[in-house]
Amino acid sequence: MDISIVIPLYNEAESLPELHEWIIKTMSKENYTYEIIFISDGSTDNSWEIIEELQKTSPNVRGIKFRRNYGKSPALHCGFQRALGKVVITMDADLQDSPEEIPALFRMITEEDYDLVSGWKKKRYDPISKTLPTKLFNATARKFSGVHLHDFNCGLKAYKSIVVKNIEIYNDMHRYIPYLAKIAGFNKIGEKVVIHQARKYGQTKFGLNRFVNGYLDLITLWFASQFGKKPMHFFGLLGSVMFLIGFVALLYVLSMKLVSILVGDLRPLVANSPFFYISLAGMILGTQLFLAGFLGELISRNSPRRNNYQIESEL
Repeated sequence: MDISIVIPLYNEAESLPELHEWIIKTMSKENYTYEIIFISDGSTDNSWEIIEELQKTSPNVRGIKFRRNYGKSPALHCGFQRALGKVVITMDADLQDSPEEIPALFRMITEEDYDLVSGWKKKRYDPISKTLPTKLFNATARKFSGVHLHDFNCGLKAYKSIVVKNIEIYNDMHRYIPYLAKIAGFNKIGEKVVIHQARKYGQTKFGLNRFVNGYLDLITLWFASQFGKKPMHFFGLLGSVMFLIGFVALLYVLSMKLVSILVGDLRPLVANSPFFYISLAGMILGTQLFLAGFLGELISRNSPRRNNYQIESEL
């Protein structure tokens, strides 16, 4: 099979028939073998009933129904597990992503040998309250990840099948699939300017809290990728620096007290010096950070995924 089109959705009943027809029309022009996987993420409208009706008339349609709303990442994860195509395309169900972009994305994967191609909605039909935070978010994601994409959050992406089978998407990590792919060793990541359609039905399902959560997820992913298997390298180094600062401050306090004793002046108390509290805080924090790194190493050593390496080929 050439293409698997994975479409997560939540309460998009109005757009599904039109989206399905649009995909069928595009695919028929190119003569691809394909499947469409709709994932209803706990929809409370009649989205699932429409998917069932589409499946009756179109053998290319498959469906997954969640009992409740889990989020976009779990929906994509389940879709990726079941995808059979050699190229996997993801897109949103709200008609803002154009299926007419699929042939070009497919060719970039199959002919130009990209591992992953991300859409870039260069011209957006969104209010500034959404576009400005998006620009800041993308700039931060580029800095942390080293993946130079303009639009990490674009739902329209294309992947080699091997990519989606070797990455794990959880929580809200769908924003960072290119970064996850890079961590897994898939470095040929491309970008294509795509058309952004104005929303035709309903309203967006994402609030401003996604930007806050997005930054927190980015920090988590960056830290896990850098120090997940070697936590002592982070906590141990930081703890050693803190302990050293505290120890130097302690030496200074003791030397000043020793000088006072030698000159016969016993009045200055050690606790009157700010360096006493610096030494106390530094040594305590340093010890705690070092122990945190040590505990992290013990946990890491017992992880079943500790020696889970990406092997590309073997003779």
